[in-house]
Amino acid sequence: MHPTEKPVVPTRVIGLISGTSVDGIDAALVEISGTELDLKVELVAGATYPYPVELRERILAVGAGVAISMAELAEIDDAIAQVFAQAAQNIQIGHQPATLIGSHGQTVYHRPPKERAGEQGSRGREMLTTHGLNPSYLLTAHGTPLGYSLQLGRGALIAYLTNIATVSNFRVADIAIGGHGAPLVPRVDAYLLSHPQEGRCIQNIGGIGNVAYIPPRHSDWLSKIRGWDTGPGNSLLDLAVEHLSGGAKTYDEDGNWAASGTPCHQLVEQWLNQDYFHLPPPKSTGRELFGVTYLHQCLKDAQAYQLNPADVLATLTELTAASIFHSYRTFLPEMPQRVLLCGGGSRNLYLKQRLQLLLGSIPVSTTDEVGLSADFKEAIAFAVLAYWRHLGIPGNLPTATGAPQEVLLGEIYQGQF
Repeated sequence: MHPTEKPVVPTRVIGLISGTSVDGIDAALVEISGTELDLKVELVAGATYPYPVELRERILAVGAGVAISMAELAEIDDAIAQVFAQAAQNIQIGHQPATLIGSHGQTVYHRPPKERAGEQGSRGREMLTTHGLNPSYLLTAHGTPLGYSLQLGRGALIAYLTNIATVSNFRVADIAIGGHGAPLVPRVDAYLLSHPQEGRCIQNIGGIGNVAYIPPRHSDWLSKIRGWDTGPGNSLLDLAVEHLSGGAKTYDEDGNWAASGTPCHQLVEQWLNQDYFHLPPPKSTGRELFGVTYLHQCLKDAQAYQLNPADVLATLTELTAASIFHSYRTFLPEMPQRVLLCGGGSRNLYLKQRLQLLLGSIPVSTTDEVGLSADFKEAIAFAVLAYWRHLGIPGNLPTATGAPQEVLLGEIYQGQF
């Protein structure tokens, strides 16, 4: 370090996120120092705070496309901000307080940039013209069809309720310049989980799966990082468990139910013909594709094979594992030397076993084994992204999001009221 430079002092930051599984709010209280290559993160406390049952049901309904009024949307937005603020307050109990919050919020809608130009293109433009709007508004200055992503739980309210500066709305800046706004974690993964000699895939399995491919730290290694959404993670599994159990269960603990069944490989091969799996990165997806409607089609397809509930779950689990493997084999410049899992799906032992079987000699473990919590890695990442925003450091990685350049991510709301 140059003698005149001041070291970046450790900063206590809270990261908050609820993923597409809508399991609850993951909160991570972390101590951060350094900037990029010297970035260091220590997890002080981590906890998951479940949503109130009624609020979770409303969020899932909105995510599934149920029509609501603007007044109802505002109510849900406020309610999510309140439970996020409560999570931020709870995670600090017994610890030194945080000075910054990075809140991802709750995704309720995600439209990849190319969707308007593709399957919705002509119809969308016709509707806009009918309503007196210029269809060119669908394009960025670079001529790229715009995406859209909506996360509820407004940062201004979280900042007011906690009296802590809050960064939120992380995805919109990347989307505004033509990116997908997803995945946003690969840049964080690069500085926390890269290795001098080993190429790694960091595979998050939340409701949707996403990967960050990180080559060994050689020259120009950052430009060789790749990232994209691999497809369904837990989304179809959780929906299927709830359906097959008549609402008695919301997820398959350790994958035990699926492990008692037999996957139907013909059905998996059929499902892998879905267009998304063959779309080259950068790409992103969500419950809009891999949600309730998709599950119902899967269940309909399964009827021809006379599968019992355990077999259905085993086959859907195989789809998640097979889509990850297919994604690596098809789109990576080379296969990784190690795969590190994180997110709720990393605790699904059956899913982990199936993925290991497909990957053969490539070891599959979790980020816990290299010192970063698999349960709270996504929350930690948004704490880091907020920290970078505070320092004026870009948070996106264009090779992952498809954006034409690096940008600052997130909107800052001060906490002094």
